[in-house]
Amino acid sequence: MHLLIAAAGSGRRMGANGNKLLLPVAGRAVLAWTLEAALACEAIGWIGIIGQPVDGEAIAAIVATATATSQRRLAAPVAWILGGDTRQESVSRGLAALPPGAEGVLIHDGARCLVEPDLLARCAAALAAGQALIAATPVTDTIKQVNGEGTILATPDRSGLWAAQTPQGFPVAQLRAAHQRAASEGWSVTDDAALLERLGLPVQVLEAPASNIKLTSRFDLLVAEAVLAERAARARGEG
Repeated sequence: MHLLIAAAGSGRRMGANGNKLLLPVAGRAVLAWTLEAALACEAIGWIGIIGQPVDGEAIAAIVATATATSQRRLAAPVAWILGGDTRQESVSRGLAALPPGAEGVLIHDGARCLVEPDLLARCAAALAAGQALIAATPVTDTIKQVNGEGTILATPDRSGLWAAQTPQGFPVAQLRAAHQRAASEGWSVTDDAALLERLGLPVQVLEAPASNIKLTSRFDLLVAEAVLAERAARARGEG
């Protein structure tokens, strides 16, 4: 299975001056943890990282260390793919860079560095079975719809609400066609599943663990530190 990692994240909400994926968490860069999980997943045979030129050297160093210490080797080196001005454009460029003959692709946000190999494997298996899918978690908070003045308009029934995450998986030909349609008609979406939704194509949800958070704030870094420390202790037989 082919995996594209979106790695052009901003550190604006964290108060960082650059890419948040280069920030340290538990002694290593955020992206290093994401890449380690991908390399440990037997279902992943090819990895492409989509980023910006300014981060190329730093990301190359992360890739070199991760691949040198990984217990498994990919058939091809981790590919570097130049991203665009938006996530949507970056993914479109990632799709164009896939090896010839690629049939299925998983897309994952590099900022979800707590992803586990098992989740990647489950997503890959569902995609191989022909399902377009997204990792997601059921919404547990009560959700309020509000207007521009902050007044509540409605309370949706949360029993049918899921919080979208990544990985998201799609047949390559289907997603490429969706991106081409989006470019020609000026669609702007926040995730790839939304493109298929606009075309009336089915996308399934695959339940992800609560730990599969996206790092967007300093608080999230603290959560990630705690989760990684707990996993390390468990691996040492302390938990």
